[in-house]
Amino acid sequence: MNDIRTWMIVDKLKINDRKTEFMIIGTKQQLRKIKIEHLMVGGTSISPVNVAKNLGTWFDSNLNLREHISMTCRTAYFHLNNIRRIRKYLSNQSAQTLVHAFIIGCLDYCNSLLYGLPSVHLSKLQRVQNSAARLVCNISRYDHVTPALYSLHWLPVQYCICFKVLILTFKAIHGLVSEYISDLISVKDVSKDSLRSNGGLLLHQPSARLRKTLGDRSFTSAAPTLWNKLPAHLRNMDNFMNFKSSLKTHHFRIAF
Repeated sequence: MNDIRTWMIVDKLKINDRKTEFMIIGTKQQLRKIKIEHLMVGGTSISPVNVAKNLGTWFDSNLNLREHISMTCRTAYFHLNNIRRIRKYLSNQSAQTLVHAFIIGCLDYCNSLLYGLPSVHLSKLQRVQNSAARLVCNISRYDHVTPALYSLHWLPVQYCICFKVLILTFKAIHGLVSEYISDLISVKDVSKDSLRSNGGLLLHQPSARLRKTLGDRSFTSAAPTLWNKLPAHLRNMDNFMNFKSSLKTHHFRIAF
């Protein structure tokens, strides 16, 4: 804490002791082995918290992101109900614009953090997207939602998550993001001729020992897992906009 305080002072910042929170993150088995009742921050004793908000995302001590999903659904349904009240006065295009701004944007925000979560958690977000699609297409809650999602060209939630991770992976490979992200992955060292003949650019997969429990959900593990499964023509692309468009088409075909 002293090192952090000194570092912040150098950058003309100051820690607000009373507003500081700390959280111990790990599996349930790991957390049972640790007992820290308080932490001294300056002259203030700080107790640990189980949930904390960081840049609009709710983190919990087990990183299961249940609180984040609950808050996202709550916010999305709030806006969805407001739009539903005025839906009869809106054109389809206007309704879609509002839903994109308030609902889809909410679902997509930091959704790469949700990679690897059980489907029972993601199904809550999928229900929100389904409700949004029914509202835009003006269909009943009892109507099948798949045709609505297809007509709107919306990827289901689980594919949106993979799409976001792969977009970040492409940027990391081609140096379009900060170094600390690019350093998390490494390209297999092969010649260009061999690269083409073996089916495109591949990434090193970390050993299973480093991927236990939460490790499988890390970008270091998720990026090569998803990237290496892509068709060769996608992995060989070097233009970002072309890759983004082709990647969505690829996922859309799989989803529907």
